[in-house]
Amino acid sequence: QVQLVESGGGLVQAGGSLRLSCAASGGSFKDSAMAWFRQAPGKEREFVAAINWSGGRTYYPDSVKGRFTISRDNAKNTVDLQMKRLKPDDTAVYYCAAAYGSVWYGVRTPIGSWGQGTQVTVSS
Repeated sequence: QVQLVESGGGLVQAGGSLRLSCAASGGSFKDSAMAWFRQAPGKEREFVAAINWSGGRTYYPDSVKGRFTISRDNAKNTVDLQMKRLKPDDTAVYYCAAAYGSVWYGVRTPIGSWGQGTQVTVSS
């Protein structure tokens, strides 16, 4: 099973940028589709971005499309989330996730591992 550790969260002003990183160890990172989710206080966990094993295909919900970019480096066992034009509504704990399997099939794709989360706060 893949172990995941997120980093890069923090406080940023609206309109600013932040880059999250997720370091994977153990398991078979390069064979796993990877994703980012977020959860704001009092809300359900929300899908943010996903990427297939090769990095050749990415997926985003409309709420972040054009602002967020997911990427991965299979040589370094990392997956990043570049976030631009941040809004106060983006405030949440962001979680890295490793899927079972190499392809992302949508938000119902089974998740094998979760990171502990990193806080992102966007001030207005």
